[in-house]
Amino acid sequence: MLAYRHAFHAGNHADVLKHTVLAQVLQHMNLKDKGWRYVDTHAGAGGYSLQGDYAQKKAEFAQGIGKLWERDDLPEALALLKDIVRGFNGGPELRQYPGSPAIAHALRREQDQLRLYEAHPTDYKILADYLGTEPGVEVKMADGYGSLKSTLPPPTRRGVVLIDPPYEIKTDYVRVLGALREALERFADATVIIWLPQLRLIEATQLPQRLKAAADIGAKKGWLMARLTVAQADARGFGMLGSSVFVANPPHTLHAALQPVLPYLARELAQFDSAKSALDRSSAS
Repeated sequence: MLAYRHAFHAGNHADVLKHTVLAQVLQHMNLKDKGWRYVDTHAGAGGYSLQGDYAQKKAEFAQGIGKLWERDDLPEALALLKDIVRGFNGGPELRQYPGSPAIAHALRREQDQLRLYEAHPTDYKILADYLGTEPGVEVKMADGYGSLKSTLPPPTRRGVVLIDPPYEIKTDYVRVLGALREALERFADATVIIWLPQLRLIEATQLPQRLKAAADIGAKKGWLMARLTVAQADARGFGMLGSSVFVANPPHTLHAALQPVLPYLARELAQFDSAKSALDRSSAS
């Protein structure tokens, strides 16, 4: 797990989907004055250079945020994400891409809290240098799965958890499901956002249904799942086809916000002719 560096993948199609959902959730949380707590179990470095060797190796951002950067016909939710990325760059040139902590930082208010966990020592140091001294922000080099006990429920009873592991080891699939169950047991009102890769693995295929079953039991407001398929597997059946974002206790505004986004992304980020999207929710959401 500690070999994974998100810098290779920053700004790709999966980041666009994940961060669009995250921004919509936090924007909805801001509709009330009472503060919220954001818990990021796999926070990464917080931001990534798109001009460095890592990002340039495969230039995945060119098939993600790069495809949207000059567009003026973006759905509202994608326009918000682009505004946040533009603010992170300090201007119109796309040189950097914000990680999830930077997305949350851009939307937080004085009364809101960030609890950021990262196990990779290099990424932790970058993140700590970036946000570690900010009031209301805690950055720790620790196993993010274990953070839920100390962070949930927040005193304000308003909280968002992002669980976004690399899934490089198969135990992540088990731990993600366990983390969702624990989060909902500790705080049944928590909005829990989980990113999932689309891979030709039995664990990747089974996890969505297991998450839905857990949310059907533990989430007061049901669940929502956004799915984006943009690529084909290689000749050996390997490669990430796309990704999904699962949300337990989604804001009531999220489904409508994402409805124009998913088909737009499937069309604009398609790497093959059969790219597609799906947006599902439980009857309770």
